[in-house]
This record gives sequence, structure tokens and C-alpha cells, in this order.
Amino acid sequence: MIPKKEEQKRQNNKISWAVFLSALVVVLISLTTIFFPSLVTRSTSSVEDPTINPYEPGVWGYPLLVANLILLGIGLLYLKNKLPQLVTNATSFILNFEISKKVTILTVAILLTIYVGFTAAELGSEEKWDDYPAVKERVQGWSIGDITKGFEPHLRYLLLSISLNVFGNIRVIPLVVSIALLVLLYYTTVQIAKKRFAGVIAIVILLQSTVFLSYDTSATYDNSWILLYLFSLYLVCKKWPLSSLSYLLTLPSKALTAMFLPMTFFFIYRSEIHREKKIRVAISYMIILVLGIVILASGVNITGSSVGFDAKEFLRGFTTWAFQLRFDAIVLIFLLPLIVGLFVISRKGIHQADSVMVLILGILLSAPFLDGFTDLTNQPYRFVPLVVFFAMGVGTILARKTNEQV
Repeated sequence: MIPKKEEQKRQNNKISWAVFLSALVVVLISLTTIFFPSLVTRSTSSVEDPTINPYEPGVWGYPLLVANLILLGIGLLYLKNKLPQLVTNATSFILNFEISKKVTILTVAILLTIYVGFTAAELGSEEKWDDYPAVKERVQGWSIGDITKGFEPHLRYLLLSISLNVFGNIRVIPLVVSIALLVLLYYTTVQIAKKRFAGVIAIVILLQSTVFLSYDTSATYDNSWILLYLFSLYLVCKKWPLSSLSYLLTLPSKALTAMFLPMTFFFIYRSEIHREKKIRVAISYMIILVLGIVILASGVNITGSSVGFDAKEFLRGFTTWAFQLRFDAIVLIFLLPLIVGLFVISRKGIHQADSVMVLILGILLSAPFLDGFTDLTNQPYRFVPLVVFFAMGVGTILARKTNEQV
């Protein structure tokens, strides 16, 4: 008879492999659209254009290929202890490095101060996004009584209305939300990695993202839905009864988070909490799922768009992320090595590395599903969660298995 611990280890290995292979396939498909930008478009188009070469490498093609081969080669040599001792020692030092609470507080405070200092100037100008005039007009005419008149992103309108009427600037609350997102990213990463240094690195990764910095003060495409969703994940381990409430609040902020529910269930399953708590928090989310099914069955269209399936549009959805993140070189180049690294540490017992992979996988698949099943267009701001989870993944690579409180 197989011992219980050994059986659990085998089960965890199977889950890790299943998650890794699923994420690997989707990431490779996504990276293929970077190397050959015209391949999917040409393959799914009914009009043949002889001037378009579907196998012509894109601008990021060769840099992506070379960087990934080098990084994966270095990783393989590290695992086999074939790297020079100096490099091995430096890598081990980084992986084991930790900072004190005082240094952490000071570092995070400095990072946030620099961020606010460079970003505050944006508050003095109007947004240039095409949808901004309509959003501002809606916020100016919005009131609490509108909540009962139909499904809209009323939570967004409430926050923007407070920003406009209390602070006299519609972009103040979006900036506050982005600051809160940075802080929450730190705590969520620390919760997974058990290292303060990992949380600091996650903040740095997010702060360098062009996509994040493009929408951090935007009233048109604010980050409140991302903040609330990440908070729901953080609360799974801290205050589980409030987790589903935080997730529920994401829906009147951005209906897209309805697609994130499977990711949440997996996060709960791999979380380091007692089995009874997992069941309780899962039940609270099941209630939300059942209510959602009932609402959809009643004929309510929460997306405001037509729903159907188009296989060609589904495939084209894989190409959107490469275009939307073309200025986020770190994400484009290091996504594949990150997935491999998360798999490695998952096999070493950091099971929530699987959760991070699933979060990244879910965001990558959200674009094809939106394109394939609705007539909604994919906008760059919808990939801010990808950068957030990427940053969390980088921090998770630095994880250590310990019960030490941080």
C-alpha cells in the first residue's frame, strides 16, 4: 500500500505537469505570433495577399529566440551544476537573499514616492483615449439611483464620481487604486514566496511595465477591477469569508472577471490553508457561480455584445497580446523562462507556483475567448493583469519553503 505522503506527492507532481504542459502550449502558441506576426492572420484570412509572407520574422522574433535559448540553456546548466562556481554562488545568493522589515518598508516607500513623483503630473491633463469623453459624460450624470436601472460598471462610476466631485479631478482615484495595486502585489507575492525581497522585486517589475504605466491614472481604463480581483486571491488565505465578496465586487467594475472564476478555484485548491477552509471558500464561490448561471439563463446579457463562436476570431485572439505588449520587452522575452522556472519550483514544493502559472494561462486565453465568443475588441488595458501576474511569478521564483513569518 502506498503511504499517504507518497501518494500526495505523486498527485502534486501530476497536477504540476498538467498545469505546466497546458501553460507551455499556450505560451508557445502566443510566442509564435511574435516570431511570425502574419502567420495566424494570413492563415485565417479568406483573402490571399501575395505581398504578405506569413513566415517573415517580426521585430522581436530573433531577439526573443536568442534570449530564450540562452536563458533556458543557463537554467539547464544551473540545475545540472555545470555553471562556473562564481555564477552558481551569485545565483544562490540572489535566490536566498532576504531583507529586513525596516529595509523593506524604506525600499517600498522610496519606490512609491518615486512612482508618485513621476506620475502626479499626469493628473493635470485630460486623457487622450477615444472612449474618455463618453466615460466622463456618464460619470458626470451618474447617481446612486442608477444602480437599480441596469447592469453597468457602477462600482467604477462610483469611484470616478468620488474622484471628480470630492477631489475635483477624475484621475485621482485611479492613481490611488494603482498605488494600492502595487502595495497589494507586494503582500500577495510575499504570502506566496515567504520572502519580503520577492515582494519588492514584484513591485519593480510592475513599475517598469509600459502597459501598467499607460493606464495607471486612466479613468477610462482604471485598475479597480484588477485590484479587487487580486485582493480576492490575497484574502483566500487571510480572511476567506471576505474573498468571495471582493471577487463579487469586481463584476460591477469589469464583467471580464467572470472569466477568472476557474483561476480562482484552482488558486483555492493549491492554497496553503486547511481543507475545511478550502471547502468553505469554494462553496462561497460556487454560490456566485450558480447565481451567474441563473442570470445568464434568464437572458440578461452582461457584456452588452452578441455571443457566438467564431473559430477564426478565436485563433486571431492569440495575436493580440504580442501587439498590445510590444513595448513590454521583459514580459515578452522572459515569459517562457518564467513558466519553466515556476514549474521547477513547483516540483520542489512551492505548489502555488502552479497557481501563478494558471493565472498567466487564464489571461493569455482570455483574449482568444473574447474574440472567439463575443464581438468585443481586445484592448491593451486588459493585459495589465498579465503583467501583474508576471511580476508575481518573478517574485515566486525567489520563494523559499519555510514557516517563518515575514
